[in-house]
Amino acid sequence: MIRILIADDQPLVRRGLALILGPDPEFEVVGEAEDGAQAVALAAELRPDVVVMDIRMPVLDGVKATEELARTVPEARVLALSTFDMDEYVVAALRAGAYGFLPKDISPEELGAAVRIVHAGEAAVAPRLLTRLLSAYVRTPARPRPPVAAIPAELTPRELEIWQLLATGLDNAEIARELDISVSTVKNHITGIFGKLGVRDRAQAVIAAYESGLVSAAGGSG
Repeated sequence: MIRILIADDQPLVRRGLALILGPDPEFEVVGEAEDGAQAVALAAELRPDVVVMDIRMPVLDGVKATEELARTVPEARVLALSTFDMDEYVVAALRAGAYGFLPKDISPEELGAAVRIVHAGEAAVAPRLLTRLLSAYVRTPARPRPPVAAIPAELTPRELEIWQLLATGLDNAEIARELDISVSTVKNHITGIFGKLGVRDRAQAVIAAYESGLVSAAGGSG
């Protein structure tokens, strides 16, 4: 049973999400919060597995609430939702510690699948958002960005190569073919890369690659 906390400032949306998720025998909606501060408090009390978190809320917005949950209730994995699927919201939510980001116009089936994905510890980002996010980083180099992060010196040349390929959108099998190595070797390298970067999943690794300059605005190596 996956225990779910729903956080949204609109009662109708909270009720709708509960009606979508509640009937699934794998899910149990354990609580509802009307703002980010209440979501943090309820998560500490109820210890949910997944928090379905609206990004724009009063008192404490979803990004700040996600940051607080990552610090105080790390086992509660956040799936961020927003009517406004702007790139800066996606990046901010993922940086704050969200395991996924979806627009609110997804289908009930997509929502249920995303809850299962983040519960399993994987990233769930709507393909259109991830594609647009990559496009924004690649095609608009003049766009203001956060301070450039340093590339960890302990990364090996092979890890740098795999990180770059991962950041351009290749999956593990495609990276293995590109480098003529096994998929299991790619997986092992990616685990090491995540650890050295201090990131949790591919989405955060992609963001780190562009911000570090490993991948340039032209889509090649930095």
